[in-house]
Amino acid sequence: MILGPYGKLEIDTSRLTTKERDIYQQKQASQTTYHYDSPEALYFELRLRLAITEAAVALDKSAAEFASFKRSRCNPAFWDRTDKGGFQLRSGVLPSNAIQDIFSNSSLYAFECATAIIIILYKALLDTIGAEAFNRMFKDLYLLSWNHDNDLHLTTMYEHDEAYPGDVQYFKNPEVNPRTMEWQGENVVRLSGNRFFGHGIGIGGSDKIIGKLNKHRIPGSTVSAYLMNEVTYPNFIYLYQASSGGELPLERIPAGPVMATQQTVVGRIGTRTSIHRLPQSV
Repeated sequence: MILGPYGKLEIDTSRLTTKERDIYQQKQASQTTYHYDSPEALYFELRLRLAITEAAVALDKSAAEFASFKRSRCNPAFWDRTDKGGFQLRSGVLPSNAIQDIFSNSSLYAFECATAIIIILYKALLDTIGAEAFNRMFKDLYLLSWNHDNDLHLTTMYEHDEAYPGDVQYFKNPEVNPRTMEWQGENVVRLSGNRFFGHGIGIGGSDKIIGKLNKHRIPGSTVSAYLMNEVTYPNFIYLYQASSGGELPLERIPAGPVMATQQTVVGRIGTRTSIHRLPQSV
């Protein structure tokens, strides 16, 4: 269910594309309550979610390769590769140009699936808010994994059954072969039609992702890889405000469209937000 400051939030659905309207209808039909201060904040989330899926498809079509952090590579004209295998924006380079280069000169790049997620999120933001706002907001880009990113104000919902296109999810491989630890799991972007994109695997349903991970289990394993019951997404409300020039102090940044209720607990460490669903009493 979607609510505004004074109850039901009315929007002009004719402004939405077909895929944006599908996401809107899914959220409207949800048992979870999503709060937005204005229709524009909701429009922004829907546009960004669609852009995330489009960036994932674009990365899938690119020549960028899968590689472990140890073997990652990037275009040295735009990025400095760190000892951890991440990419640090070079001094004097515009962030927007550096992100675009990953897609324009993709054959020069190789990275892990966690790095791919961050690249996708930044590319989607660039396509949504434009280069001027992007360069103002992300002057010191560092691409490693979404567990190390502070600029997107990522939110993770645990014990959560709902996921929408544009959400980041994780397939865990609990009995991975120690010789191929890079396959201990797969970070994915949820696309429409219950499909996923995972860098190094491609686009497909959960059976494709699980099938690939299961090939890298310890000999004799009987425990399959599986999709974890959690979703991660950027703080759409913060990014909407910041891209409009209205950045807030950290303590005043809202947790996002999902608020604390009797069924949830919201916590924040730094710029990361965690939302835990409480077990239902019988």
